[in-house]
Amino acid sequence: LNMKLSWLVIWAGTLFLNPVTADCNITSQTVTCEESGKNLPNIPPNLFQNVTKLSLKNNNITLKDSDKDILRSFINLTELYLNENMITVLYSNSFCNLTKLIVLDISNNRISTVHKAAFAGLNQLSVLNLSYNMIIQLDSDVFTSLKSLTVLNLQYNFLKSFHIKSSFKLIKIILAGNPWTCSCDLLDLQIWLTASNVTMENENSTTCTFPNTEEKFSIKTATIQPADCKIVKASLENTVTSTSAIKLKSSALLTALTPNNITGNNGTHAELPLLGKSWTFLAGVLGFVLSTTLLIFTAVKCPTWYRYLISYSHRRLEENDPEMFEQEFSADMSSFPTVTDTKNEDPIVIFEKIHAFVPGEDGFIEDKYIDYVTEES
Repeated sequence: LNMKLSWLVIWAGTLFLNPVTADCNITSQTVTCEESGKNLPNIPPNLFQNVTKLSLKNNNITLKDSDKDILRSFINLTELYLNENMITVLYSNSFCNLTKLIVLDISNNRISTVHKAAFAGLNQLSVLNLSYNMIIQLDSDVFTSLKSLTVLNLQYNFLKSFHIKSSFKLIKIILAGNPWTCSCDLLDLQIWLTASNVTMENENSTTCTFPNTEEKFSIKTATIQPADCKIVKASLENTVTSTSAIKLKSSALLTALTPNNITGNNGTHAELPLLGKSWTFLAGVLGFVLSTTLLIFTAVKCPTWYRYLISYSHRRLEENDPEMFEQEFSADMSSFPTVTDTKNEDPIVIFEKIHAFVPGEDGFIEDKYIDYVTEES
């Protein structure tokens, strides 16, 4: 009686000191925090570590590092329910210490990425539920460590293909609700479904569509020609091989051109300038050429500009300039044709309209000095 009373006091004290735990339904082997109403963001740290079943569904758990550290202490756990939470990524070794775990339910989350070693250490895992997530691609090695897996639920994700190894042994698989594509990428799964004794649940609704079509076919019976896939695979392998060869040649060339691999005539290692300094040298040369060209251009053009500016100057008219103008005008007038009247001997000068008069610059500069000289004369 005293032992039971002491355990009761310890249990009550634990509940009092940890109000989060008080909202969970706790028995000797089970902890259920499904309807706590608190939307737990983390896994409670003070739960009983000897429990075999832990249910934390319908919360806001993201399975960050602190949550993984807490899970490692549940070494006797056989069932873990983390469905209906906010998990987005399953990192490597997320459940590495749960060696006795048999059932893992992480459905109805927002998982889009599953790392290759996410389920490492789960040697006894038999049932894995990844349904109703956002998984686009799964590596075939993700489930390699799950030697005891018998049931895999992948329905209602965003999977279009799934490369699966022939050694993968299951009793039941659920694949419905994914946008499977009837292509060579689905051939491995189709062959595995046909060759193994696995039961595919909801087989009639597990369909795929060929590219550029909307007609749906069962992924187990869709006509995918292995010969065509071999041709495609061979072409891809040739492409990869040629790309690898080019990369190897490039790396070999770079290795041969390194300073450590180049020797001079006397057997010593020749010094090569670093790749980064060659750009600086090139920029310096370009700057020097441009600046020299600019200086030469300026030196050639400066005298021409100087003469142009000096030539633009005013000149005062000389006193005899009007007389010279009259003489030139008389000479010009003599060149015009004349007509002699029969009655009168006076010649008549005929002015021909050679050019239309266009007002504009006449080459002379208006100056007050001209008017003054004219008035005096």
